[in-house]
Amino acid sequence: MTLEQFKKKMKKIPDAPGVYFFLGKNKKVLYIGKATSLRDRLRSYFVKDIAGVRSPVIAHMVEKARSIDYRQTDSVLEALILEASLIRAHKPKANTERKDDKSFNHVVITKESFPRVLVVRGKELELLRKKLLSRHFRETEGTVSKGFFAIRYEFGPFPHGLQLIEAMKLIRRIFPYRDNKCTPCGEKKNLQCRPCFSRHIGLCPGVCTGEIGKAEYHCTTRHIAMLFQGKKKLIKRELERDMRRAAKEELFEEAKRFRTQLFALTHIHDVALIKDEYRAHRAEGDRIEAYDIAHLRGTAAVGVMTVVEDGVAAKSEYRKFRLRSSKAGDDPGALREVLSRRLAHEEWPLPRLIVVDGAVAQMNAAKKVLAQYGVVVPVVGVVKDERHRPRGLQGDKALVARHDREILLANAEAHRFAIGYHRTTSRKNLTL
Repeated sequence: MTLEQFKKKMKKIPDAPGVYFFLGKNKKVLYIGKATSLRDRLRSYFVKDIAGVRSPVIAHMVEKARSIDYRQTDSVLEALILEASLIRAHKPKANTERKDDKSFNHVVITKESFPRVLVVRGKELELLRKKLLSRHFRETEGTVSKGFFAIRYEFGPFPHGLQLIEAMKLIRRIFPYRDNKCTPCGEKKNLQCRPCFSRHIGLCPGVCTGEIGKAEYHCTTRHIAMLFQGKKKLIKRELERDMRRAAKEELFEEAKRFRTQLFALTHIHDVALIKDEYRAHRAEGDRIEAYDIAHLRGTAAVGVMTVVEDGVAAKSEYRKFRLRSSKAGDDPGALREVLSRRLAHEEWPLPRLIVVDGAVAQMNAAKKVLAQYGVVVPVVGVVKDERHRPRGLQGDKALVARHDREILLANAEAHRFAIGYHRTTSRKNLTL
């Protein structure tokens, strides 16, 4: 699909949440994605050097596409749920080739007296299915024992792991449910029915304390399942009916609960679930990421990412990037490519701070990519002397003063890691 074809269609695309489709010959679904703004998100596919910004797979998909379609939703939450459902149904090649779908998250509701609502990885789910067929499971008749449980509902895969976690927080505020840390009151042996932590903060309905019965709790988990099945209108009708019934019977506290759930469900779009297409919420923890580029007179360029967490180098989080599209000797361009490819990995946690090797040019390059993806993370530049020794830090003065040691550690690790990777790559090229 060409830029000119897209521009003709763009005027009709709403600035609203939803799910979009790239379609090939005979309306075959090539790719499915979700968006906070359908118009802005689709526009991002028709930019210069889409292969460097996203991936060669996505660039090839856009070239093959004959048309674009979309479904508008009332909220980003519903777009997230709908995207997972449609990917599961259509299995578009460009979605499945981007990464191993076993790393995607799934939502499961267990088959128990008081079902748990859990988020599990695809790999864990596959292992769980095998365990469910085991002799141990048959002997326990599906009861919870050493991590074995039957599944009543399963939804997913969800490609956007961090967004799913935020979505589950929102859903749990509307429909409080039991998780792994809550033991039903009747299953506690020789112990008082004490509330779990989630009960204290209103996220558990009282399974652990015996405040809620099985029938009422099953109604809650059924509503959660219906939400993931795209039946929001039906849930609202049931809540309206239950609210009227409770009010008629003068059960005013119960009626108030139904009214609160109905309002929250109706006004999901009023809640700041997700601020952008990827993960534009502020990161948690003290993760600092540093980036560096290494090359030999502009050739054989590579890039790296290093991570410092809580003041310590987290070497298992380091990543290497063999540069694909940036021009020889263009360090800001190389940085843009590396950071764009890093942000395409939505399963990686966001840092609190990004460190680049260089001054204004490199910092501006990083900020441009972050703005493009809507990610809110401050950038610090490490300025070097002629011997490549740090002689100054540029960026937010308060952040620099608070994290100067971690910034210099992350930068030194990035330089060391980049040089090592470049040498290894150069030796391999010489032997070919």
